[in-house]
Amino acid sequence: MPDSFVHLHVHTEYSMLDGAARLDDLFAEAARLEMPAIAMTDHGNVFGAYEFYKKGQKYGVKPIIGIEGYYAPQGRHTRAPYDFGEVPGDDVGEDGVPTTKGKQAYTHMTVLAETTEGLHNLFRLSSQASIEGYYRKPRFDRELLDRYGKGLIATTGCPSGEVNMWLRAGQYDKALATAADYRDILGQGNFFCEVMDHGLGIETRHRADLLKIARTLDLPLVATNDLHYVHEQDADAHDVLLCIGTRATVNDEKRFRFNGSGYFLKSAEQMRSVWSELPEACDNTLLIAERCNVAFDDSANLMPIFPVPDGETEESWLAKEVYRGLAQRFAPNPIPDRHKEQAEYEISVINQMGYPSYFLVVADLVKYAKENGIRVGPGRGSAAGALIAWAMGITELDPLEHGLIFERFLNPDRVSMPDIDMDFDERRRGEMIRYATEKYGDDQVAQIVTYSSIKAKAAIKDSARALGLPYALSDQITKAMPDPVMGKDIPLHGIFDPKHPRYAEAGDFRKLHDEDPQVQQVVATASGLEGLKRQPGVHAAGVILSRAKLLDVVPLWMRDDGSIITQFDMGACEELGLLKMDFLGLRNLTVLDDCLQNIEHNKGEQIVLEDLPLDDRAAYDLLGRGDTLGVFQLDGGPMRALLRSMKPDSFDDISAVLALYRPGPMGANAHNDYADRKNRRKPVVPIHPELAEPLEDILSETYGVIVYQEQVMTIAQKVAGYSLGQADLLRRAMGKKKKEILDKEFGPFAEGMRTNGYSDAAINTLWEILVPFADYAFNKAHSAGYGLVSYWTAYLKANYPTEYMAALLESVKDNKDKSAVYLAECRHMGLKVLPPDVNDSQSRFTAVGDTIRFGLSAVRNVGEGVVDSIIASRTAKGRFTDFSDFLDKVEATACNKRVVESLIKAGAFDSLGHTRRGLMTVHEAAVDEVLSTKRAEAIGQFDLFGDAAEGSGVEPDALQIPVGEWDKSVLLAHEREMLGLYVSDHPLLGLEAQLRSMADGQLVDLTTSENADGRIVTIAGLATQVTRRITKGGKPYAQMALEDLTGEIQVMVFPKVYEAVAPYCHTDAILLIKGRLDISEESPRLMAMEVTAPDVSVDRNQPLQVQVSAQQCTPDTVDRLKRVLSAHPGPTEVHLQMTSGTRTTVLRLDEGFRVSATSSLGADLKALLGPHCLP
Repeated sequence: MPDSFVHLHVHTEYSMLDGAARLDDLFAEAARLEMPAIAMTDHGNVFGAYEFYKKGQKYGVKPIIGIEGYYAPQGRHTRAPYDFGEVPGDDVGEDGVPTTKGKQAYTHMTVLAETTEGLHNLFRLSSQASIEGYYRKPRFDRELLDRYGKGLIATTGCPSGEVNMWLRAGQYDKALATAADYRDILGQGNFFCEVMDHGLGIETRHRADLLKIARTLDLPLVATNDLHYVHEQDADAHDVLLCIGTRATVNDEKRFRFNGSGYFLKSAEQMRSVWSELPEACDNTLLIAERCNVAFDDSANLMPIFPVPDGETEESWLAKEVYRGLAQRFAPNPIPDRHKEQAEYEISVINQMGYPSYFLVVADLVKYAKENGIRVGPGRGSAAGALIAWAMGITELDPLEHGLIFERFLNPDRVSMPDIDMDFDERRRGEMIRYATEKYGDDQVAQIVTYSSIKAKAAIKDSARALGLPYALSDQITKAMPDPVMGKDIPLHGIFDPKHPRYAEAGDFRKLHDEDPQVQQVVATASGLEGLKRQPGVHAAGVILSRAKLLDVVPLWMRDDGSIITQFDMGACEELGLLKMDFLGLRNLTVLDDCLQNIEHNKGEQIVLEDLPLDDRAAYDLLGRGDTLGVFQLDGGPMRALLRSMKPDSFDDISAVLALYRPGPMGANAHNDYADRKNRRKPVVPIHPELAEPLEDILSETYGVIVYQEQVMTIAQKVAGYSLGQADLLRRAMGKKKKEILDKEFGPFAEGMRTNGYSDAAINTLWEILVPFADYAFNKAHSAGYGLVSYWTAYLKANYPTEYMAALLESVKDNKDKSAVYLAECRHMGLKVLPPDVNDSQSRFTAVGDTIRFGLSAVRNVGEGVVDSIIASRTAKGRFTDFSDFLDKVEATACNKRVVESLIKAGAFDSLGHTRRGLMTVHEAAVDEVLSTKRAEAIGQFDLFGDAAEGSGVEPDALQIPVGEWDKSVLLAHEREMLGLYVSDHPLLGLEAQLRSMADGQLVDLTTSENADGRIVTIAGLATQVTRRITKGGKPYAQMALEDLTGEIQVMVFPKVYEAVAPYCHTDAILLIKGRLDISEESPRLMAMEVTAPDVSVDRNQPLQVQVSAQQCTPDTVDRLKRVLSAHPGPTEVHLQMTSGTRTTVLRLDEGFRVSATSSLGADLKALLGPHCLP
């Protein structure tokens, strides 16, 4: 194709927030234009190389892998910019920042891989640029180019290339010398003179000199187009993408933009027309394309090598470790025969598939964690079905006892990489990665990259912001979109495509779009951005372990924190033979570990979770009541309702509820069928009369409901004669829901059942039930593994509530919404949570007797270092007797005005007998005075002057602290400011029943309910923060934080609503708000439609009912109750409901004890009589 052309300077979507060329679109257009090849040259990375290679094969267009690298003429280790002298015509740099004339931290160079060896050299070049040369960008230099230049082709690059920079600076000789140096490094014929033309003076001004250099050095020419998007009409969307990347708007005159035009995939005719005077520059693109031939090796064995003792192989050592582990599991009894047989089978399959080292490595990691006090999960995912995993201590459930199937994990009939997910205490996950890195080689271990993309709603919001349009418009557009299904939004193209399955749901959106030109503009722009890569990240759990140096296999990227990350994502790494392991940090394991420590410290008991029997009555009673806030996987509102319906009484029920509470089974009503059949509200109905007896053993544990994938497999084995390996393939085929695949699978299945004597009616009935349930059914190994953690957390909450809730609060101390939920749960459970205290608090939340004490580190502005210092001073010098004693004993680091003020507001000095208001009036002067003394002591002044220095310090008794206290509202506001929530009291305490009757529910339930997003609800709570803002059109609106006793939500009150309700929108107001829920963002929001201030005063004609047990009516309690009631005088009569056994006596207190029924009174009564004393 002599008249064709190959684009060799191409920025795909992997040039994130700069390139907008989607790979499928790019290859489809190249194929349409009959181009033989196309290159990828993204900015400073080869993130997309493997995907680009695969797409090229798919579309029949040769993929050329390259990079537009950042080259540091001054050397990659030097951060000072390189000075080219005066370089005119470059007023704004590519980052949108004015450049210093001629001074550059890096230049550009286009580099292409000619051979497979060159491909790996390109990967090394990119990796080392990131690992060793990063400064603003990943930079390589002459040394790296010389080291890794074999198999590479390079060009002079764009106008920001080094040769061009010297020409722009008027330094022809230096430009010539630089070009000659590159030619000598790469070899004659491997360094090209690149020319491009987008109508810019910067490209044409020095072209004659560039061509002169090419003639002088005999450098071949190559024409390129700086391609950043596929089609010419994509220019506007690309311009908005640049605005998103630089956080500018299209109307910003000083922003970074592409001047000139034509940054799209031009046809060969267009390119040859531009370069008609230099046709050889176009011909050479074809020459380079012919020369570039690379391949990826996806057949290499890169499984890490486990070091085994001398005389052993990985295979023999695996067998010994398995039998050693089984002997320990069953000691002092012998290993049962069926476990021996299963172990032999699994070992043979693993050896046959070449994975013995994998299991040895995983077992070693788990062993290290346990030996070093790092809590490990009991196993999750299909790995729990492997007996050898249990034998080697990787999992904690005997799969044979629990009906788990090895073939669901590793199928001998389907070659696939094993995948064992390991859960660790989230605080110590980093230690596990460090151990793996140290043991298996820091050059053979890396974390895995992920790429976030621009989703539909984000594309709309980003587009509107970049176009300079108001937030209210983008909010209106996104709210008109159909609700997400299983977390996924309908794509923008699906809204306008009648063939899309959710097209009918988007009628409101299309109506809004058709009626508003601004909406059309936003949606059109957003459609050009949707799905583009936004930024790289790190896989939450995945870690790569390799037997070869990773630098020789895949490109690497070093993050700012020094972590080494693969540039290829998980799928590419696995296809290339690299082993991925998941090191997951699980917060609940942290909670478990902290709880066990709390139990040991508070009660002196040592609990070993793995040894707990699975039949604790208190734990199952807690589950049956649905009191599962804070219980792993079981704390959502609808889940708690299901538990109350199911009333679990065995571990099988816990496993089942985890499997059933998902969209598929719930859509088929399987969760309710299970609960009703279990509790005999409905009969157990067999699938078909012929199948009642054969399937009894398989389905009896789930009351005739198919819950697990393992059941589908076992059914196929029993009635159709499948092996478990074949049954797993059948299950997977059923899950794909494709008619041609199902028709193909039905034949052998039906034939197998007929052979076993079943009728066509039974066959068809079973098939019609199995097909949907094969998709809905859950992996029992996973639900059982996680069910064990659920059981442990339920056991601890039921039997050690104080210690468990202290650990739970500690785990969420940085999340005030969750903290509020669990603090409310403590109140519900009758547990008193005490504010922080300088004498009694540790760093973390702790259990002290039957109470929970706030940790000092939870106080705002009080860091861990200060907390450690306070505790050390308290331990060494004794408890603090008063405020002066505290200042005297603590180190200077803790004697800080900001720290002391925060501790005062949080109530940490309350136990010393001072009022918070009093301390606030004197603390600054006191801290100043004591600090001068401590500094003098630190430099030894008192020693220098001897006795003459005595008495120069501040006498503790000299500090006079006022006794007055703030009003409760001020005191609580300060407490909330420092702790993130109300602790000692809450303005809404005592009003729960009234607010509950007005609202649709509590915030924690409303925001976590099914299909919450988009629902119109009414909420009631306290406005804790109100921020008033002005739109660009000059109209006022407000953003509020509203909280109830279970959580907080952000409320947006837009101008139209705000105009009518502004007087109600102020801090500390108790409000009733009707609006639309938005839980698409990280934190839930409510878009207000109505705002009112309800009357929460108590009707004086309605008496205050106070419930008290006869046992509580001691003289001391009665006296204290009188004092509480007298402290809140008012018009409301008090009725005392005294219970004794089943009998209740109502006492009407006399007129002298009428009260003001406020939330403050309610809090005082609950503190005295318990959380259930008020209805």
